[in-house]
Amino acid sequence: MRFFVIKKSFLITIILCIIAGIGGWYVVNKGVVPTTGKPSEEEMLVFNMITSEFKTKLEDGTEIEAYRFDPGTITVPKGKEITLSIFGVNGSEHPYSIEGTDINGVIKKGEETLIDVRFDKAGVYKLICSTHSHHNGHHSPPMVAYIYVY
Repeated sequence: MRFFVIKKSFLITIILCIIAGIGGWYVVNKGVVPTTGKPSEEEMLVFNMITSEFKTKLEDGTEIEAYRFDPGTITVPKGKEITLSIFGVNGSEHPYSIEGTDINGVIKKGEETLIDVRFDKAGVYKLICSTHSHHNGHHSPPMVAYIYVY
């Protein structure tokens, strides 16, 4: 009889945990958040990015590094105001420009940079750090994020 009581209480505990988990999911989840594809028209479009760095040493002791924007690619709708929220994590500062626009500035370590922009033409725009680019004599990969406008 004791075995049946433990088994029954264990089963009830499992069922309650499942119900609590499902209920918590519905409370916390606001629906599927797409990372690619077209956002709905009523969404306020804020794209969160960071600056990041990767470092390693080669066998001969030479240190190599690469800086990047994460995510490195975003998709945005044509003709809609968006905000790029970029938080500086690695590197003291990153002077940036968005190719094909007159937008430029500096992203600083430990600070959030907000860039409000609207792209009126479809295409690919590059968010480029001028410190970490091939044009600046560096042998590391350029620090570029791609903004696909549809």
